[in-house]
Amino acid sequence: MSLRIVFMGTPDFAVPVLAEIIGQGHEVVAVYTRAPAQSGRGLAERPSPVHAMAERFGIPVFTPKTLRTDEAADTFASLEADAAVVVAYGMLLPKAILDAPELGCLNLHASLLPRWRGAAPIQRAIMAGDAETGVAVMKMEEGLDTGPVAMVERVTIGPQTTAGELHDSLSRLGADLMARALAALSRGALSFVPQPEDGVTYAKKITNEEARIDWSRSAGTLHNQIRGLSPFPSAFFEIDLGKGRERVRALRSTPAEGQGAAGTLLDGQFTVACGEGALRLLQVQRAGKGVMNADDFLRGARLAPGTVLA
Repeated sequence: MSLRIVFMGTPDFAVPVLAEIIGQGHEVVAVYTRAPAQSGRGLAERPSPVHAMAERFGIPVFTPKTLRTDEAADTFASLEADAAVVVAYGMLLPKAILDAPELGCLNLHASLLPRWRGAAPIQRAIMAGDAETGVAVMKMEEGLDTGPVAMVERVTIGPQTTAGELHDSLSRLGADLMARALAALSRGALSFVPQPEDGVTYAKKITNEEARIDWSRSAGTLHNQIRGLSPFPSAFFEIDLGKGRERVRALRSTPAEGQGAAGTLLDGQFTVACGEGALRLLQVQRAGKGVMNADDFLRGARLAPGTVLA
């Protein structure tokens, strides 16, 4: 049985979920997403990826600045949705919105709840060195990712997996999981289990300072930082390449043999000494330039062993 769905989401991660819901024959009566943001040289307003997807299918789009008004609650209720599906929307839902759909509001979250509740679960899982993560469908409550969980899919995080790669994998997996959850919901067969009280962690937003590489930390920690922030916002270091200090983004790395003063270039393969062990940079990017393999970067930069990276 098809359901009347209000879809609430914003970034690329949510797009496959919306596409799968439409493909499964559910009636998406409206899409809620964040308002268009200014970007580019001309600072033109660009709609969110979910907004663009909704327009392709002729679905009405709402971009309220807040949901905590009587007007917002009345508008949402007038859609007479059976359920709402929320995927990285970017706004907490007040009680009036949560209570409006007859079958409730389902959220797709990119972690194994209760681990990594909050804004940046994919990056935090990799940065913490987790060996696995996944996606979960839960029924939303007023708390931050506190609702009971209905369905979960797990994935292994490989030692070289980046946040970008994990993002894409979980997005596809989540689309399938939500489709199965809605099918069960339509049959009255979707059951929920409260989250355990033990093991709760929070995935706070990534700050700019967290992206700066501190070479005094261990090679393993820095490797997880680099892949956990790749490709965005990306970990970085600074170095003088002849025109003053500039920022270089580190996108891929691998732990390596070697030792020395933290931040010192040890060889011609971009192996850098860390506080514990050493790290070989495999892929980097200068400001305004394309992504480069480390060998190509070193040929152009002409960095000699002994150079210190800030």
